[in-house]
Amino acid sequence: MTDVPVALITVTGVRRITPQMTRMTFAGEGLEDFPTWPDQQLKLCFPRPGQSAPRLPAVEADGDVMRWYQAFLAIPEEERPWMRSYTVRSYDPERHRITIDFVLHGASSSAADEETGPATRWASTATVGDTLARYGPAAIYAKPLPLDSADWLLLAGDETALPAIGSLVESLPRGSRAVACIEVANAAEEQPLTSPADLTVHWVHRDDTTAARGGGALLNAVREASFPSGSVFAWLAGEAGAVRELRRHLVEERGIGKRQIDFSGYWRRRLTQDDAPTEEDLAEAQERVAAAEEEARARSPQRPG
Repeated sequence: MTDVPVALITVTGVRRITPQMTRMTFAGEGLEDFPTWPDQQLKLCFPRPGQSAPRLPAVEADGDVMRWYQAFLAIPEEERPWMRSYTVRSYDPERHRITIDFVLHGASSSAADEETGPATRWASTATVGDTLARYGPAAIYAKPLPLDSADWLLLAGDETALPAIGSLVESLPRGSRAVACIEVANAAEEQPLTSPADLTVHWVHRDDTTAARGGGALLNAVREASFPSGSVFAWLAGEAGAVRELRRHLVEERGIGKRQIDFSGYWRRRLTQDDAPTEEDLAEAQERVAAAEEEARARSPQRPG
């Protein structure tokens, strides 16, 4: 059995770092000895209207994850917290605080057609003392970048991928090389990124780019980019449809092997994490499982025949 990594966390600081992104620090149980790694994912539980804190089931003594999650789903829908995936931007081991960045979808006219979800509504008005719950992270899901398999690293994503990209480039070793292509609404959404590596950042503005050739701004930017020489490992994240198009371009047009690409659809246009998966979502999940199995087979020692 695995202990259920669930606990309440309380806002200790709020700072708007761009017009459409706010940075919050949290304190809470279990943060005294908090394992950390780049691109560290966890799930946040947001309270329903009228709740001062999200309603959670009790953690059983045996720490059974599946039993806890079944009890979570058994909470009546009108009382059950909304659960959304986020990235830990940083951890302060001295003050025992985690930092999480929230994209405020719909905060500008360029995103006005997007529905404002419960996470954005909460983050838009959150103040010190407000309470969420965290589910995770679990070290079993830590996946280091295979830097020894490539000469340079490509990172591509939209603003939802920025916290992960920020933590990844900060962890790169000196002497390594990385190129980041990041799509944001406009120049006001750009953030400073620091890295010990030789890092080149290309900011892509949706306001300045048309959907020429059937693709979005980020896809067009990657298509037109001149890649450094040598082999590449690509890390892709953001809107699921855009990620699929990026991966298809890298495999079919750039000739990059599928095992040299890590990809994740963080969100779906016009759909939320509460909606049922589409056929494309299921196909993506199957591809990710197949890729993981292939990688595991490649790394396992071969038995003599």
